[in-house]
Amino acid sequence: MSAASVIAAQAGISEQDVVTPFEQNLLVGLVFVIMFGLGAGLTPRDFKLALKRPAGLIIGFLTQFGIMPVLAYVLCLAFLFQLAPEYAVPVAIGALLMGSVPAGTTSNMFTYFSKGNLALSVMMTTNSTLWAIVMTPLALAIFGGLLFTEASEFEIPIGNIIATIALLLIPVVLGMLIRRFSANIGAVLELLGGFFGLFFIVFLLATWVPRNWGLLTSTPWQTYVVSIGLGLFGILIAYGISKAIRLHPANARTIALETGIQNGPLAIAIILLTYSGSPDIGLILIVPALYSLFIVLISTVVTIVFRRANTAAEQKIPNLL
Repeated sequence: MSAASVIAAQAGISEQDVVTPFEQNLLVGLVFVIMFGLGAGLTPRDFKLALKRPAGLIIGFLTQFGIMPVLAYVLCLAFLFQLAPEYAVPVAIGALLMGSVPAGTTSNMFTYFSKGNLALSVMMTTNSTLWAIVMTPLALAIFGGLLFTEASEFEIPIGNIIATIALLLIPVVLGMLIRRFSANIGAVLELLGGFFGLFFIVFLLATWVPRNWGLLTSTPWQTYVVSIGLGLFGILIAYGISKAIRLHPANARTIALETGIQNGPLAIAIILLTYSGSPDIGLILIVPALYSLFIVLISTVVTIVFRRANTAAEQKIPNLL
């Protein structure tokens, strides 16, 4: 099958070809539970510590909302727009959204196994999630305006995306309130959030990949470059910057993982809630789905490399974050 015929075939993909109605409801429900657990893991003490030493949060904010949207834009421009516009444009919308959402809770797990700064990781995840209601639509407006010409039929519904993110932030706030009044219940909810985050990964590997094997084998290689490169280059660039400004090695590992590991379930939920009924929703979902699949493999390899760190030697290095 030629590249042109593959793209023509994929241009007719529906949302049910990528995510079935059952999976849609399951994923949206999982996102609410994951976000609930994220909020339940926070205490007033965490915010006090963050305010006393805000440098890590500031650096993380700049890498999260500086590197990732720019990287998504560059990858789309360099690779996706080699393809036919009817395919490239909706896929690029999903890629831009994937680069503009906040960090995912999976980053906390990989930070722990990478001998990183877990407290910093959790606060960075929360900080980027709370800022997402402003920064995600702003990044989409800026880079969407650069990427899509006025002649394009596609528009990014910024207002709908803001409303969707605000809706998905409600469980974060509720989780924080529950933790405030009951530490024990909050701790249980935090564990549940982490568990369901892990369940999402297993779900993709065990059910989504076999069912969508035909879709995966017919997807153009440029789409794979964007989906894989977004996480891989995000981690490498953030790690390089962290090392260049001489952050503590544990913090450099943390910021690298926090930057490159985006909230895939959140991106998918935003698309399902925002583009419901759109004939191109299947194409918009492709990059977030592939990213969510490959970021686990990428982060595992990165974690194996990071775990070779000499933590005994690192203890002699001042930690300013």
